Amino acid sequence: MNKSYEVEYCNLELRFDRRHIQQLIRDLIQDGYSLYWSENETTFIISVRTGRKLTKLRFQRIANGYKLVGDYVIKDAKLAEWLEKLIGDLRGHAVVKRFKDRQIVVENILFGELIRQVEINGVEHKVIYQKGPVVDVKKMAELYMAQLAEKQLESLQKELDAELEKLYDALQKGDQESAEACKEKLRNIRLELIRLEW
Repeated sequence: MNKSYEVEYCNLELRFDRRHIQQLIRDLIQDGYSLYWSENETTFIISVRTGRKLTKLRFQRIANGYKLVGDYVIKDAKLAEWLEKLIGDLRGHAVVKRFKDRQIVVENILFGELIRQVEINGVEHKVIYQKGPVVDVKKMAELYMAQLAEKQLESLQKELDAELEKLYDALQKGDQESAEACKEKLRNIRLELIRLEW
């Protein structure tokens, strides 16, 4: 392996459910990695030891799972392979920069698919691969709908929290009429959440 091996993952976005994260932890342990993890209300962090370096993978909690976000510099070839397999399998997005000797290869990946690859030597830029200029309307629509649904889920989550607080207050005061109104609103929010998750 080249000693100057280094890969940087920028604008990485992968979506997981809890089962995927647990499987990732099992697979990394089976591959001989030393790791530990921690979790709070908003974040799940897996810390992977590669030699003397500790790489912290940050999973942000979203309405229906987790999202691996951020920028990562990986100097371990096997861990880089793991991340690339995940990007492909989970149809993720990333800008991948491969540093080798004095050369940089930059890859743009959208929905797990390579759309552009550029080789940089000093000041020279050479496009190695460029996916055709045809815009896939279906993929653009999927991306738009996913972003729209995520915003709606966040808004519903806030509404749900506020309504639960109102219900708690109504129950504390013994106000059955307000409690029933809150329960009805909560049922509607629940139905809307189920609809969005499909």
